[in-house]
Amino acid sequence: MERTDPCLISRRDVLVASTSAAAAMAAPGAAAQTAAPAVTDATTPTRVSLKVNGRSHTLALDNRTTLLDALREHLHLTGTKKGCDHGQCGACTAIVDGRRINTCLTLAVMHEGASVTTIEGLGTPRSLHPMQRAFVRHDGYQCGYCTPGQVCSAVAVLDEVRSGIPSHVTADLTARPLLSAEELRERMSGNICRCGAYSNIVDAMMDVAGSKA
Repeated sequence: MERTDPCLISRRDVLVASTSAAAAMAAPGAAAQTAAPAVTDATTPTRVSLKVNGRSHTLALDNRTTLLDALREHLHLTGTKKGCDHGQCGACTAIVDGRRINTCLTLAVMHEGASVTTIEGLGTPRSLHPMQRAFVRHDGYQCGYCTPGQVCSAVAVLDEVRSGIPSHVTADLTARPLLSAEELRERMSGNICRCGAYSNIVDAMMDVAGSKA
């Protein structure tokens, strides 16, 4: 009968021992991983406070909600239109903290505490904003889909002109006011009118600015 040397260790014994040791070392890490807090889901609602057209609102929103969808779907202010949803047409333009922006390109959670003005906040059918009256007077719209964004942008543009903010076509940075048909066309170039009422829109803006078109 062959005797086995107790000092000899087989390859199988080495593998079994190595596996056992690895499992023992991994155990504390596994326990720690189990005890770690769960990662917050991106869809967990976030409370966002906005002042829209002079009224305060607190909304519980998915972090991925655009400002446009917050206005339309949550506050039911459907005057702000969803056109291209890619920031290319300007139909969703609103005025946020005094500046015009494409609301489809920004998340609502980025504007905590912001003051937002939409077309509904500029005027009402019984009390139109001067720019709204000028659009009617100069036939600055046809189908009307882009009009809310056009009006909000036009109001903000005249504020930019009064503040002396130049555009890409401003020839003299010291000139005041920075107002001409060329200036207005450049500044309004982000708002597309598929009906082609551009010249009438410029006329309406010149009218409100107090200059002859």
